[in-house]
Amino acid sequence: MPASLWKRWLLGGESLDSRTTSGEHSHPWYLVIWLTGVDYFSTLGYQPGIALLAAGALSPIATALLVAVTLTCALPVYNQVAGRSYVGQGSIAMLENLLPGWWGRLLVLVLLGFAATDFVITMTLSAADAATHATHNPYLHPLVGDANLSLTLILLALLAAVFLKGFEEAITLATAVCIPYLLLNVVVLARTLYEVLMHPVLIPHWREALFRQGDWTQLTIAAALLFPRLALGLSGFETGVSVMPLIEGEPSDAEQPKPHGRIGNTRKLLLTAAVIMSVLLMVSSFVATLLIPQEAYREGGEASGRAIAYLAHRYLGNLFGSVYDMSTILILWFAGASAMAGLLNLVPKYLPRYGMAPEWARGSRPLVLAFTSINFLVTILFAADVDAQGGAYATGVLVLMTSAAVAVTLAIPRGLLRAAFFLVSAVFVYTTVLNVVERPEGIKIASFFIGITVAASLTSRALRATELRVSHVVLDEKAQAILESDEDQLIRILAHRPSDHSMEEYEAKDRISREAHHLLPDEQLIFLEILSTDASDFDAPLHVTGATVGPHKILRASSPAIPNAVAALLIHIAKTTGKLPHAYFGWTEGNPVAYLFRYLFLGEGDVAPITREVLRKRIPDPRKRPLIHVT
Repeated sequence: MPASLWKRWLLGGESLDSRTTSGEHSHPWYLVIWLTGVDYFSTLGYQPGIALLAAGALSPIATALLVAVTLTCALPVYNQVAGRSYVGQGSIAMLENLLPGWWGRLLVLVLLGFAATDFVITMTLSAADAATHATHNPYLHPLVGDANLSLTLILLALLAAVFLKGFEEAITLATAVCIPYLLLNVVVLARTLYEVLMHPVLIPHWREALFRQGDWTQLTIAAALLFPRLALGLSGFETGVSVMPLIEGEPSDAEQPKPHGRIGNTRKLLLTAAVIMSVLLMVSSFVATLLIPQEAYREGGEASGRAIAYLAHRYLGNLFGSVYDMSTILILWFAGASAMAGLLNLVPKYLPRYGMAPEWARGSRPLVLAFTSINFLVTILFAADVDAQGGAYATGVLVLMTSAAVAVTLAIPRGLLRAAFFLVSAVFVYTTVLNVVERPEGIKIASFFIGITVAASLTSRALRATELRVSHVVLDEKAQAILESDEDQLIRILAHRPSDHSMEEYEAKDRISREAHHLLPDEQLIFLEILSTDASDFDAPLHVTGATVGPHKILRASSPAIPNAVAALLIHIAKTTGKLPHAYFGWTEGNPVAYLFRYLFLGEGDVAPITREVLRKRIPDPRKRPLIHVT
């Protein structure tokens, strides 16, 4: 394919900006729950097996602790997140609002790195587990053999192909995937519970194996220490709040500052999903512990990474087991699709607003190819091993949940409720730290994503620094009158940094500037004063107000970047008045490198040359470009 055609195809995919602004139809919460479910419920495909491998006979106790944390910690936290971040940006947006400025931006970039870890490992782990179900199926095994790695890469490539063609999350498809999968799980678990009841000796044997490890106190402590390895069962809550814009509220929501109907329905979704998952996790952990022999769930065993599928084949036959395998493969693949969609949604929500997204990142196809390449690399590094990726997945999930708990704690006023969420935050901090210490591969992968995110973002910000960065200019009546009252053919703008706004200050500045720029007494000067605001913002509208101090006319504004704001105002003046403005600056003395960093991080610096460069890039024809004078 010629280079031009390749570039046209690459950039011709769906615009991520349009994805976030195009608007979506809302649906009842009991339908939207399945979009969360493809991520949350799909963990049943591997969670019971991972729990068995990590805890053995202690698995039901550790799972009970996981369920307790789900219902008493994670659920209350995300109920609060739903009430405070109801446009679908989740806990990251809460922290962004609580910590403005560069520190807030840096924190968001770090959390995006962990979110990328979460979503990427969701894709690679889910595809690896889907491949495991396929290679262990008695009907598929003769066709695919033990080629887990190759099959995982093929599934990831198919996932990428779907997104390269164009993919939109379909609630009907999610429903068609999730409901049969849950029903099949209910059938398997009911059949295995019946098996346990028919063989009551299994329970005493399990209790004997359990109490060989200690008394209830020792078992509880051991379960708490093992809890981080089971943290995969907490995934799905961040997805639950991210789909809030799709949830139907009440007619009265439009008349209220907060959509209480949508918030209430989101909380119903979160509670329902948590209860369903808690019941299924408890039952699956119990029957798997009692019915699966140790040699089967060890690495390489028949039940490794597929505990419930193993039980389905053993107690309901290969035909039913194969149906269960197909349903599991489908939901695991769709969980990867949900994760890819989540990654593509993160880019337009954050990075473009910071000026930290390269131009190619505005299209879906380049990002799909980039993330697919990372998926391939991670899959190869972990050899498509489900258990080996569990730590990295848990790290991403736990860091996001910890950030949500901390954000909620900071947002709640002082009192007993805040103290309660402080304890919840402590639980998640403990779990996250222990997971990182015991399974450092997660933090290694997250550090890679964080490094790539921060480096690419800051480089993009620097490269885009001389864009106009002003969405539109708004002049109040007095500012408009000042510009219209100038009867000269030229509009002369004098850049000024005020100190006390006194008459003496403006008189001195006027006199010195006229002498330096050789201006006549009857040539009117309009003072322009722009104050730097939060320089970590990339763009914003420019609101200009007019003022007078004695005979002197003044335009005032605030902006994240002073040179870009000056350029935007000059262009606006030229368009609205038909006169080509001249801007006058004093010479800036000092280290140019220091001024460069002041501009990049504080929005100030050597204003005149940067203003001219912004104008030059925006208006290539010098005859139509506002003029910059420096002395």
